[in-house]
Amino acid sequence: MQPDSASCSIALGAPVLSVLVPVYNEIEVLPEFHRRMTAVLRTCVDTYEVVYVNDGSSDGSLQWLQQLCADDPDVALVDLSRNFGKEIAMAAGLDHVRGEAVVVIDADLQDPPELIPRLLEQWRAGFDNVYARRRQRDGETWLKKASASWFYRLIGKLSRVAIPQDTGDFRLLSRRAVEALRALREQHRFMKGLFAWIGYPSIAVEYDRDPRLAGQTKFNYWKLWNFAIEGITSFTIAPLKLATYLGLLVAMLAFVAMAVLIAKTLLYGDPVKGYPSLMCVILFLGGIQLAALGMLGEYIGRMFNEVKGRPLYFTKQYVPSRHARR
Repeated sequence: MQPDSASCSIALGAPVLSVLVPVYNEIEVLPEFHRRMTAVLRTCVDTYEVVYVNDGSSDGSLQWLQQLCADDPDVALVDLSRNFGKEIAMAAGLDHVRGEAVVVIDADLQDPPELIPRLLEQWRAGFDNVYARRRQRDGETWLKKASASWFYRLIGKLSRVAIPQDTGDFRLLSRRAVEALRALREQHRFMKGLFAWIGYPSIAVEYDRDPRLAGQTKFNYWKLWNFAIEGITSFTIAPLKLATYLGLLVAMLAFVAMAVLIAKTLLYGDPVKGYPSLMCVILFLGGIQLAALGMLGEYIGRMFNEVKGRPLYFTKQYVPSRHARR
């Protein structure tokens, strides 16, 4: 659900910088995050707002944010009607930010707010998309680091859009980049790909990612697997092409095997035999067909969700910052 035009427009006196923070059950880190964030912002920009998007939290995060809005006029709150997921929460935040530039950052303090001045330097130099690239990722298992590395390299090979490696959502976007992203209303959103898809001048700022300050990560390996499938199916049709090529290859091999079998029978009278080998062939071909159908199903399912044309989200409560009240 998009906010009305009045809340979206950049009014006179809009802040220089908006900070967009998706929140889902982060009560343990929110006080320290906000303290560090505001300490940085007060030193690097004249005016700012921090837009928190509550994505259906159930641990007291919403109540803490509501009190924060009452105490700090530079804070805005977008409270979604339920948990829609981080990608949709970021879309909701982009619909409500008002700054000339926008920083997207998680609340878990793995991405340090102290990097924001360096992002601002590159924005002032003329870049629309200043993304933070991780040199190292502390506090994460080797499996997660390896799987993330493999995924970004794989999607980089498959996609027609150059998606930066070792890069998350932490970045700064210019106003025209934000407006471009707001125009993209697809249901299945892989934001790292969308950030790259819109184009505009981009540059990386490298940093070392810290361990999570407190609480538990919201992404387990099953969610990460589904997230990887979302990214691949959103930005490439390579799996469908793979199914086609694999089907052609299997058909060619089957034709060659049939020709050899007929020739042996005619020349040597070799009877058809080998029940185990026959079962292996049948099971192999059945597996290939089911895999191909599964690939088709992933794309058809996404088409089904898109054609319904549902809003991306609904907002239960919106508390604007003082900049939006002017």
